[in-house]
Parts: sequence; C-alpha cells; structure tokens
Amino acid sequence: DMYSTGGAVSGGEGLYWKYESWLKKMDYQLYSAIGAAGELFAIRTPLYEEMPEDTLLDDFMLSLRIAMKQYTIAYCDTAYALESGSADMKEEEKRKIRISAGGLQSVYRLKELLNPLRYGILSFQYVSHRVLRWSVTPVALFLLFPLNILLVVCSESHPVYFLFLLLQSAFYLGGVYGSFLSAKSVKNKLLYIPYYFLFMNINVIKGFFYLKRHAGGTWEKSRRA
Repeated sequence: DMYSTGGAVSGGEGLYWKYESWLKKMDYQLYSAIGAAGELFAIRTPLYEEMPEDTLLDDFMLSLRIAMKQYTIAYCDTAYALESGSADMKEEEKRKIRISAGGLQSVYRLKELLNPLRYGILSFQYVSHRVLRWSVTPVALFLLFPLNILLVVCSESHPVYFLFLLLQSAFYLGGVYGSFLSAKSVKNKLLYIPYYFLFMNINVIKGFFYLKRHAGGTWEKSRRA
C-alpha cells in the first residue's frame, strides 16, 4: 500500500491509492497483480532485465515482462511505503501526465500481451485494468456528454436519457467546483472525487501529446510537499 502524507493533493491521491490497492489485491486473488510500484516491489535477481533507456515506467514494464514469463506478481497488503504528496496541483499534473505518457508507451511496447489466446487471464487483467484506463476510457468519457445531449434531443419520449444527462451534468459541475475549492486550498472529500477523476482523465489525453514531444524518455521530477 502507498500512503500519501501532506501536499496539496493528498486527499485525492489517498483515495486513488486505496482504490488502486484494492484492485491489485483483487487482481492477485484472480491470478496476478498488474504492475508494481517502483518504491515498493522486489523481484528475484535472475528475473531482472534491463529496460530501454527511454522507458518512462520501467517498474511497470519490468514487472509485466516478468509476468509474461508465467511468473506471478504477488500482492502483500501488509507492506507499505510513505510518500509525500505533490507540492501543488501543478506539480501533480506534471506527474500524472508523465505517468499517462508512460502508460501509453507501455501499451505499445507490450502489445503482444493484448493476445488472450497466448496470455489468457493475464491479458484480460492487463486490458481491463490498464489498457482501457490509458486509451479508451478518457476518450469515451468526453464523448458521453455530447452524445447524451444528442439522445435527449432526438428521443423526447425517453426520460431516462434526460436523467442520465442530469447526473452527468451534476458530476461535471461537481468536478469544476472541486477544482475551484482546490485552488483555494479548501478540502471537500465529496467534490474531490469527481474533480480528481476528471483531472486524471484530462491528463491521460495530455500524456499522449507529451509522449509525442518527449520520445527520449526524459522527464522532470515533481516537487513534493
């Protein structure tokens, strides 16, 4: 488990890590954890292999390369690490963009893992937990709203579409207001959820453009609190 201490984003990041830790635990119970945190994993020496110098997420790439050799990535819920949160949202944005760019890079470099006929349940876990998060989900998220408006306009006899539109609008407005409160250093856990969710997905899209500009794998470390 990762525990974020202090920082402008410790609330959102703390909720994210609780969710991510739960997913890793469920993944391991099914077959294998998908990826490992660089500050909190260990491997057998013979399994180590060098990653290309321009790799952005070497810990993730290395752990999945090992899993592809039919080893299991175990998850230990009693192990933990302490990490200070980013100094502010601008620093957190840099970190999220870099991670998202690394995720997209990994999807390309681990494309053979997309074959369920070869990798079975590992392929399913990889696609559902990681690939969709770094590719389909951010794009689909921002298409849902205009498509929902179109459904409401074209289907007046279906109030369920209008209900979904209201729920989406409330979620997005909550995210915008959460962003406003965050800028004022006011913490509200309820509004932090839609805000941080939208924040992460916007940065996945930014990560795509970051990857195109920084093919060499260099990145600037975010300042911590």
